[in-house]
Amino acid sequence: MLRTEDGVRIDASHTPARLPAAGADPAPSGPLDVGIVVAHGFTGSWRERAPRRIVHVLSRYGGVVAFDFRGHGRSGGLTTVGDAEILDVAAAVRHARVVGYSKVAVVGFSMGAAVAVRHAGLMRGVEAVVAVSGPARWYYRGTRPMRQVHWAIERRAGRLAARLVKRTRIAPGAWNPIPMPPHEAAGLISPVPLLIVHGDADGFFPVDHAHQLYDGAREPKELWIEPGYGHAETAATPELIAKIGKWISSNFS
Repeated sequence: MLRTEDGVRIDASHTPARLPAAGADPAPSGPLDVGIVVAHGFTGSWRERAPRRIVHVLSRYGGVVAFDFRGHGRSGGLTTVGDAEILDVAAAVRHARVVGYSKVAVVGFSMGAAVAVRHAGLMRGVEAVVAVSGPARWYYRGTRPMRQVHWAIERRAGRLAARLVKRTRIAPGAWNPIPMPPHEAAGLISPVPLLIVHGDADGFFPVDHAHQLYDGAREPKELWIEPGYGHAETAATPELIAKIGKWISSNFS
């Protein structure tokens, strides 16, 4: 359990780096000094199968700290769907430093991508950021899945369904004030490198979100539009995650 600056208990795990097998090429950076924080999407959990597969692949490139955002799984508190969650990422980054990692990257998926970008821009303290399948702006309702997400967030019946079905506890009421959107926070990340990864088959956020994030950021930055890739953790292949791991290593070499 980690504890955030505002006192929320966060359920987390630490997976040490997997050393390469005898005769194999090592990860490019030498993973023992690299920590990778993985931030899941809305209603997700580090304990689910897809995030655990991602952790397994990324552990070739560094030690991995995975956690449940507030209001998710076994963590305490209520989710604010991208606002106060930057404190959860900060707690995970702080733990990675305590464990002994001198270089820390944050890899976020969907809501976690928005939080990773906002954390890096507003709180800083990391050496690389990867935003996968993330929104660039708030209140997007242009796809059916996102209309369902807004129903879960804004309606009492939706919040109850999220609690019962997904073990996600959502804070009632609107944001006040409205937090800085990811595309604006992206402009504050430089000189830390930012990688934006998005699928052209994403059913939640179309690729214009990725382009808006990229346009809002300053160098160094990269944009990967992945053919056939859907949304976030469940659609991410081991090959794509390994590619992300290699990008992290290349920036830490």
